[in-house]
Amino acid sequence: MAGGQSNMHVLSALDGAKTQWYHFTAIIVAGMGFFTDAYDLFCISLVTKLIGRVYYTVDASPNPGTLPPDVSAAVNGVAFVGTLSGQLFFGWLGDRVGRKSVYGVTLLLMIICSVASGLSFGHSPAGVMATLCFFRFWLGFGIGGDYPLSATIMSEYANKRTRGAFIAAVFAMQGFGILAGGAVAIGITAIFRSRFPAPPYAVDPAASTPAQADLVWRIILMFGAVPAALTFYWRMKMPETARYTALVAKNAERAAADMSKVLQVEIAKEQAEVAAPAAGCPKCSRPFGLFSWEFARRHGAHLVGTASTWLLLDIAYYSQNLFQKDIFSAIGWIPAARTMSALDELFHIARAQTLIALCGTVPGYWFTVAFIDVLGRFKIQLAGFLMMAAFMLGLAIPYEHWTAPGNQTGFVVMYAFTFFFANFGPNATTFIVPAEIYPARLRATCHGISAAAGKVGAIIGSFGFLYLAQSPDPTKTAHGYPPGIGVRKSLFVLAGCSLAGFMLTFLVPEPKGKSLEEMSRENETGAAEP
Repeated sequence: MAGGQSNMHVLSALDGAKTQWYHFTAIIVAGMGFFTDAYDLFCISLVTKLIGRVYYTVDASPNPGTLPPDVSAAVNGVAFVGTLSGQLFFGWLGDRVGRKSVYGVTLLLMIICSVASGLSFGHSPAGVMATLCFFRFWLGFGIGGDYPLSATIMSEYANKRTRGAFIAAVFAMQGFGILAGGAVAIGITAIFRSRFPAPPYAVDPAASTPAQADLVWRIILMFGAVPAALTFYWRMKMPETARYTALVAKNAERAAADMSKVLQVEIAKEQAEVAAPAAGCPKCSRPFGLFSWEFARRHGAHLVGTASTWLLLDIAYYSQNLFQKDIFSAIGWIPAARTMSALDELFHIARAQTLIALCGTVPGYWFTVAFIDVLGRFKIQLAGFLMMAAFMLGLAIPYEHWTAPGNQTGFVVMYAFTFFFANFGPNATTFIVPAEIYPARLRATCHGISAAAGKVGAIIGSFGFLYLAQSPDPTKTAHGYPPGIGVRKSLFVLAGCSLAGFMLTFLVPEPKGKSLEEMSRENETGAAEP
């Protein structure tokens, strides 16, 4: 029996295994990184407003304090940079030393840095922001590592019939993170509001931000460590994936033993077959690498496809968050800042963002879980990009109509649908597919590269469009920002990004119903470079 094919036998039982309780345990354990990611991303937009009031209010100013643009960009952007770095580093490391070996490190980083972010210190506002940025970089580094590792681990544990749903369920833990962030922010703020009532800023600027408000943002950030800490023990108990052990570490006997233990499947026959010395495949000991011509021939277009579609998706997805405050203010969900105390503002914004997430963001994740293995990744991604473009154009073309008094409800519905089709679409599939189509020895690396491209898109969407979407009228821009092209033209640009993502999806293959080895062609005897 050829060695390149003998290792496949130990994995056939895994592809055919029934869905078991262990799969659901793995979803929760693997999903905690995404829970923490979504929790942090949701909460940081809330607490930065409170931090602005606590540290940057100017005496006698008619409006409450806000973070200066450069400080706001640093606090929000440093986590993105950390995430990008972690995706590349831990993706590479997961292929070099194994998924399990570094999996606990990412969660430990998240736990420590979530707590440390809430303990940020300094003798001045700049000092507090500097330590907050330091810890948020390393928090992002840990979160970034979870992207390639969690996706790869779940794909390698799952059977081929329900693999897409399992990976999507890991990613959908972001939805629970968003809701938890909203619940924690609302709950803690409500407690402090009742204990320490304060007047609106317009009535008494100094008293509108009680001293205890400095504790609120710290507690909210630290709370993100709790779910991660609760699952740390179970993450450390997870065995190495059978596919890594068999195909990369070349220890099929250990892979068989691990599979028997966690999935309760008998694979003694396969274990005996793969224990035999490999013969007839002298090339198998020298597999091709990431920078080889063979990889470029087999997977070069795939990598361009998974990286570029993720980049374009995140440009469109993250820039949409910029319009929330304008929409909320227009429909009266959030009163003017000066008419509220610091804690009132935090409460209103948390409630509004949670409602949007509950109506548009979270359902999309679970529609993907339900239909990913029925419709396939390709169709869902194409439809998602197309519908995102359609709804953005639906917002942009009659923009004056939507912003006129009485029409804001329709704007909110259209806005929510763009998030729904992002999550029941490319926001999920761009995460799933890179974990399914590359060889085991490069799977985490290629997923990390694709995810890092997405994070570049997130940086462009979050910060590039923050400037781009400013009004072209210098008198109407946000404080500290130069004129831009306005929201309407920005929506046209974002629709173009979605259409480009639609076209580039054709570079990505459909993995539905196929084994990982079939997609990566590791079941071929000549899957190595001379």
